Amino acid sequence: MRKRWIAAIVVAAAAVGGLWLGQRPLGEALYTRMAEARAGGDAVAGLPDGLHLFLCGTGSPLPDPARAGPCAAVIAGDRLYVIDVGEGASRTLARAQFPLGQLDGLFLTHFHSDHIDGLGPLMLFRWTQSSAREPLPVHAPGGVEAVIAGFNAAYATDNGYRVAHHGEAIVPPAGAGARAVPFALPPADGSPVVVLRDGELTVSAFRVDHDPVSTAVGYRFDYKGRSIVISGDTAASSAVTRNARGADLLLHDALQPRLVAALTRGLAARGAAGTAKITRDILDYHATPEEAAESARAAGVDMLILTHIVPPLPSRAFHAAFLGDAPSRYAGPIVVGEDGQFFSLPAGSDAIEREDIL
Repeated sequence: MRKRWIAAIVVAAAAVGGLWLGQRPLGEALYTRMAEARAGGDAVAGLPDGLHLFLCGTGSPLPDPARAGPCAAVIAGDRLYVIDVGEGASRTLARAQFPLGQLDGLFLTHFHSDHIDGLGPLMLFRWTQSSAREPLPVHAPGGVEAVIAGFNAAYATDNGYRVAHHGEAIVPPAGAGARAVPFALPPADGSPVVVLRDGELTVSAFRVDHDPVSTAVGYRFDYKGRSIVISGDTAASSAVTRNARGADLLLHDALQPRLVAALTRGLAARGAAGTAKITRDILDYHATPEEAAESARAAGVDMLILTHIVPPLPSRAFHAAFLGDAPSRYAGPIVVGEDGQFFSLPAGSDAIEREDIL
């Protein structure tokens, strides 16, 4: 997609043929050409039938200019779902031209702030892009009702402004905000519970270990013989291994303790004792890349993708340090997730196709 953008600039520049086109600056001419070519694009249209995964946020609460908060989008046939929506993730989806007006629902793995703080823009984009007449369904364990009520209350005043400005035909009041769709917490032994059947798509939830978060879950998406498992935030968990057996893709959170230890030492040396305690505390409720690799090996998945990257990595040059010994524990491909990565699992095939679309 980036190559197509650059190509559009080159073509537009050639058409201008100089610094000015009449009295309009080059920048305006270029922008006009690109806007006309890209506005209203649809990254989902034309995809082959199957399961598809887009990484709309691979970061964590720690500031990372290259990564939005935790978010993944799953396309199953003509259905579009988002799993978690951290800060900036909705804008990543919009930049990648995902048709958020067609969003069928949101799944939350748990209610940590970094997994829900992008919900406001997601609600707004879905409503305004499609003139939605029903709120966005948000699936999660019990407790989601209070979360959604809070977001709806926070955005109620803004919703009124939108209706007054654009009119009810464009932004029907009944379509604003979100609607909680709670489900019972799955059993503690890791057994899966089906939480959605949508045509040939089945979504199952399973409980993971993110103590003291007692309602944390992961999800498995199955569609026409292809499967994607999303761990959510968890320490090393037998439930993830159990529910990922035979899956094509495992999207697993990961924290590298050796790098976090260096960060902690730096914080402590500068007197940031409180933040240093937090970076020590997070070690016990996130899996390491090595543990995620062991889970992928035991489950027999075809590809492991790491997300919720902790600590932030300045560049790809640090991927090897982040992975540590993970490559020796899992023979399949391991991807250090980055915002904008797209994975396709065509139905009736074993192929996994990968593209960076931002």
